[in-house]
Amino acid sequence: MNQTSTVIAGVGLADAPRKSRWPAVMDVTQSVSGLILALFMWGHMFFVSTILLGNDVMWSVTKAFEGYFIAGKAYPIIVSLIVAFIAGAFVLHGFLAMRKFPANYKQYRNFIGQYKLIRHGDTTLWWVQAVTGFILFFVAFPHLYQMLMHPGAIGPFQSGTRFYSGWWPLYLVLLLAVELHGGIGLYRLAVKWGVFEGKDPDASRKTLTKVKWALTAFFLALGLLTFAAYMKIGYEIRYTPNEIYTPAWLQNPPAAEAPAWWPSWIKENK
Repeated sequence: MNQTSTVIAGVGLADAPRKSRWPAVMDVTQSVSGLILALFMWGHMFFVSTILLGNDVMWSVTKAFEGYFIAGKAYPIIVSLIVAFIAGAFVLHGFLAMRKFPANYKQYRNFIGQYKLIRHGDTTLWWVQAVTGFILFFVAFPHLYQMLMHPGAIGPFQSGTRFYSGWWPLYLVLLLAVELHGGIGLYRLAVKWGVFEGKDPDASRKTLTKVKWALTAFFLALGLLTFAAYMKIGYEIRYTPNEIYTPAWLQNPPAAEAPAWWPSWIKENK
C-alpha cells in the first residue's frame, strides 16, 4: 500500500458509503398516511351525505360519532380527537410529500421539460396531485380547525347555516381538490405497490384508470348533491341561523315516534 492509499484509508474515504433506510421508511410512511387520509375522505363523504336521506338520519349519524348511542349522552370531544388524528396525519403526509416537489426553479424547469417531452398520463396525474395538494394546505386547515374547536356545531341546521353563511366557497374548492387528490393518490398507490397488477400490468393499469375516474366522478357528484342540500337548509333557516335541529321524537312533547332502529333503552329514557 502506497502513501496515498494509506492516507485515504486512514481518514475513512475508502469505506463504502452506508445506504440509509430513511428514504424507504419515509416513502412507506407517506403511502400509509395517504391511504388513511384517502379512505377517511371517502368515509367522511358518505357520512356528510346522509343529509340526502333526511335531517333525522344525518343527526343520528352525527350523534353516533359523539358516543350518544353507547353512553346515552353526546361527547363532542370524541369528534375533536378524531379530527386531531386526521390533522396530524395530514401534516405528516404533506411534509413527506414535499420532498418530491421541485425545490427550485431549475428543478421545476427540468420537470416541465421532461413532462412536455414524454407526455405521459401518469406524469400528468402526478402534477395534478401536486397542485391539488398545494391547494389543500390552504383550504383544508380552516375546515379542520373549525371541526376541532367546535365539534358540537355539527348537525343539519348548524352545518347548513355554516354553508350558507359564507363557508361555501371554501367547501366547494375543498371538495374539488380533495376528491381529485385522493382519487389520484389511491390510483398511484395501487400502481406503485403492484396492487391488482395481475398477469398483464398494462391491462390492469388501464382498468385502474377507468375505476379511478369512475370513483372520482361518483364522489364529486355525491359531494355536489350534498353541497346543494346543505345550502338549501341554510337558505330555509336563514332568519333563524342559531336554531339547533332536534328530531321530532325528542321534542317535549314528542311530535313523532322514535325510529325502530333506535336502541330501546334510549327510547325509554329520552
